[in-house]
Amino acid sequence: MIPQRTVRRAIPCAGIGLHSGSRVTLTLRPAPANHGIRFKRTDLRGLEIPATVANVATMHYATGLARDEGSVDTVEHLLAALVSQGIDNVSVELNTPEVPIMDGSAAPFVYLIHEAGLKSFGAPRKYLKALRPISLSRGDKQIVLYPADDFRVSYSISFDHPLLRHQARSIQVTAESFAEDIAPARTFGFLKEVEMLRQRGLALGGSLDNAVVLGETGVLNNTLRFADEFVRHKILDVIGDLALVGYPIIGHVVAQRGGHALHTAFATKILAERDAWCLVEASAASPADSPKAQPSAIGLPVTVKANA
Repeated sequence: MIPQRTVRRAIPCAGIGLHSGSRVTLTLRPAPANHGIRFKRTDLRGLEIPATVANVATMHYATGLARDEGSVDTVEHLLAALVSQGIDNVSVELNTPEVPIMDGSAAPFVYLIHEAGLKSFGAPRKYLKALRPISLSRGDKQIVLYPADDFRVSYSISFDHPLLRHQARSIQVTAESFAEDIAPARTFGFLKEVEMLRQRGLALGGSLDNAVVLGETGVLNNTLRFADEFVRHKILDVIGDLALVGYPIIGHVVAQRGGHALHTAFATKILAERDAWCLVEASAASPADSPKAQPSAIGLPVTVKANA
């Protein structure tokens, strides 16, 4: 079997909230088997907010969760790093209601996970395996989950901008491919929208150090990390948002012109269509406690469990 995992030791980081502009201290702490990923607000007497679709609260410009009197925003980059690196259980402690944006990508969080190391449990990891297509459309936006033998994401975007008229990319998502090809892709925005966002109390912590900013004809701050960095970041976002289904996915996600609202609504729809998937346990020969050694689901024999 492939075992559930957590981080081997607690590890902290600090940064700025993209939308709040507040200083944030965040710590990843080990958690027991079947704990899942939970955010813990240390400034609210340890209130926990599980990373599930039931707690989705905001979906515009970032994904936010809320429970009782507490909330946590901009969770998608950290969630993408955690699930892609094989973390099933972790307590994410933070002292403000927003995950730090770091450099605008998931790469700092992947580095943090690698520094903490991984610890395996005896409990098996369960995967959500697609049995038939599930789709959701909103105008010209669409997302579909197709049956497959691995986890793959294909994404296409189109904008009315010289650099973004059309970009598309498809990738088999493993710990290594995510760390190398997707995690470094930064969030992006348009200069003409910045003032509008700030008037609405958003992007207060945004800067040229933590986002790719597009002017009328090109990138303002620096060179791109990838020629198609924009669509790679969309892949990062959808991986993080779909982590809210609560299980790693075996299937092929195909998205066109999506965003956080579409991604999170789709996570809810996946769980609602109970005949379209099953839970499986994938088998592998003694995987090592290293993110890069984490096997993908491709080609692994599976044991079907009843939907739960």
